[in-house]
Amino acid sequence: MTTARKTTTVFLTVLCGLLLTIVGLTQRWPEWTWPMLAVLLLVVPVAAFRIASLRRGSVPVSFEEQLTATPVERTAYHISRVALPSHWDDYNFVFSATVRWYLVESPGNDPVLNPAGLAAEAVLNRARAVTERREPGQASLVQHELSGVLSRMCPDPTGHLQAMAENVSLTLLEQDQERLDRLANVRKDKAVWEHQRKYEQSKRQYLGEDVLKDTGSAVVWWLAKNDEHVEKTVADLALLAQLTSAANDTAIPERLQNLVAQQPGEQIAPEFLEEGPARAPKERTAADHLSSFFDAMGFTEGDVRRAMVAKQISVIITQQNRHETAEDLIRRFDPSPTFTPNNGEEPNSHSDAPDEPSGSPVT
Repeated sequence: MTTARKTTTVFLTVLCGLLLTIVGLTQRWPEWTWPMLAVLLLVVPVAAFRIASLRRGSVPVSFEEQLTATPVERTAYHISRVALPSHWDDYNFVFSATVRWYLVESPGNDPVLNPAGLAAEAVLNRARAVTERREPGQASLVQHELSGVLSRMCPDPTGHLQAMAENVSLTLLEQDQERLDRLANVRKDKAVWEHQRKYEQSKRQYLGEDVLKDTGSAVVWWLAKNDEHVEKTVADLALLAQLTSAANDTAIPERLQNLVAQQPGEQIAPEFLEEGPARAPKERTAADHLSSFFDAMGFTEGDVRRAMVAKQISVIITQQNRHETAEDLIRRFDPSPTFTPNNGEEPNSHSDAPDEPSGSPVT
């Protein structure tokens, strides 16, 4: 029974005695009841203490030994800015912590003259086992991981002591952190450039293999773009035929040659006006057809859009090994010597991506 319970029991016994005395006086109990009441008030607390001691039982020997054992002496040692390897070569973590340990008495072991060294070695080995599997860019996350791993007392390999660490700090050298930041920016820029390049390649492939595959495909695409203006699509048949012909470096189909020859704004070739035997009209080049398309679209001479569209079409027909036609388009609409249809490389290589415009005039 604890001291508080003993005090409570005595207090209740005294209180009960006072109450019984008051009742006895008011009720005029016989005189022989007063000795019995005094004995009862003395026996009840003693019996309560006895019952409480029997219920508690004996104190365990191990607990008594713990109460009398000499307290374990723990000491501390601070390690600062120790390089620990990361998962990447030549990138090291900088580790600092406070090492705590206590010696383990083991018979037969030699005395330890420098327990701080053993404790620091044990902690660094445990920390290194974690950091060498982590990337240097995760320094802040690994710091919290080490705080948990090193928070427990664990024996060192020699068995002389138990060691742990607290106040763990894990950083990178300033130069390494700057390099990682630059690498991250380069990776992000490369990802954006790759997406843009694939987008432009996909658009060129869509124009060359789907929209401008033939005149019929171009008409269907143009009609979808102008679904509320069917007359406009019909009026632009000649222009679409010329554009398809220029993109594929092929002749305009015979069924559309009359539409092209009589296109508004175009003069009928003099051969059609001469009397006598019919003479074949002068064959028009892909550059001529593309020029007519530009005129119909309102892309006047000197408009930068003429050069932009010509560049893209030249790349498309270069993929079909029509190099002469591609060069003719460039000479006609973009005589700048800094651009060639393939720049000496394949059209899908990285070298053509920066020279192309970020968007296509045809969507």
